[in-house]
Amino acid sequence: MANTPEAYDAVMLLSFGGPEGPGDVRPFLENVTRGRGIPPERLDEVAEHYLHFGGVSPINALNRAIIDAVRAEFDAHDIDLPVYFGNRNWHPMIEDTVARMRDDGVRNALVFATSAWGGYSGCRQYHEDIARARGAVEEAPRLTKLRQFYDHPLFLDAVADAVRAARTELPDDVRDTARLVFTAHSVPTAFDATGGPPEEGGHLYSRQVAEAARLVAEALGEDDYDLVWQSRSGPPQVPWLEPDIVDHIDDLHERGVGAVVVVPVGFVSDHLEVVWDLDTEARDRARELGMAFVRAATPGTDPRFAQLVRELVEEQRDGVAARRRGTEPLLGAGCDGSLCAVACCEPPKRPSRPAAN
Repeated sequence: MANTPEAYDAVMLLSFGGPEGPGDVRPFLENVTRGRGIPPERLDEVAEHYLHFGGVSPINALNRAIIDAVRAEFDAHDIDLPVYFGNRNWHPMIEDTVARMRDDGVRNALVFATSAWGGYSGCRQYHEDIARARGAVEEAPRLTKLRQFYDHPLFLDAVADAVRAARTELPDDVRDTARLVFTAHSVPTAFDATGGPPEEGGHLYSRQVAEAARLVAEALGEDDYDLVWQSRSGPPQVPWLEPDIVDHIDDLHERGVGAVVVVPVGFVSDHLEVVWDLDTEARDRARELGMAFVRAATPGTDPRFAQLVRELVEEQRDGVAARRRGTEPLLGAGCDGSLCAVACCEPPKRPSRPAAN
């Protein structure tokens, strides 16, 4: 039975978070990497990427713009739900937002996570964020996470139109022959292997990314394109999804490709992994090799993105049928941090250390 419109009284946009000044950078990175054993020198290296942009990630400002657009979309469709903002790793922290919601009288809210994907970091970790926040806040409101949206028509159409716009920026002589290269955030292969419910065979994240890339390419009339990965971190002995975007640019150059259109299909907004790894490192490498390079915009600034959020809210609130184009499992919904399926996106167990003598 569908929920009545009165069943929910707020929406929270839940995201990764990012620093908004130089003094925020190191504490933010420590939040991101807590419990992962990342060496301090690696944090110093990544901190320099943020400081290159004044210590400010664009992600928080872009999320606030999405929230403003969602509020306008709600107003235009007579949806009377306030929209809150919470983050996993930086202010406004989800725990603080949940406390504020409780104080405002919110009792039963929907949560839109800014990840289109399954997998541990793309989905399950947001369930864990919700559970942690509710555990930290007495009399916390009920929180229901909305589903994944990797194949929603509005998401795919926004990405496809961004590719069309990006192509126009290339020189006329290479525009029609530029190689289409989709990219998404890499993850350890062990984490990808456990993505999704065990009975589905794993690899839900990489399967969804591959299908989204295929659907966008299909909308563009392209049947020859590449899917690569970016932004890996951690020790080199740990396998991650490959090939890396910069390595792939080298490979394309060796094959005589003279121009690339890079499509960050794995990202909703331009956070650091886009403006550094693509707009700086990948672009600089292409320039060194004499290749024309253009990067498509992320979909979060497209007006259709706010419409997508509204449609997901209406699915959960009113029982409206889901719109989708793909065939991979579509999961991600859960209440108060509960998983959408048993053992879904279970993080692989770390090998036990031998006992000290």
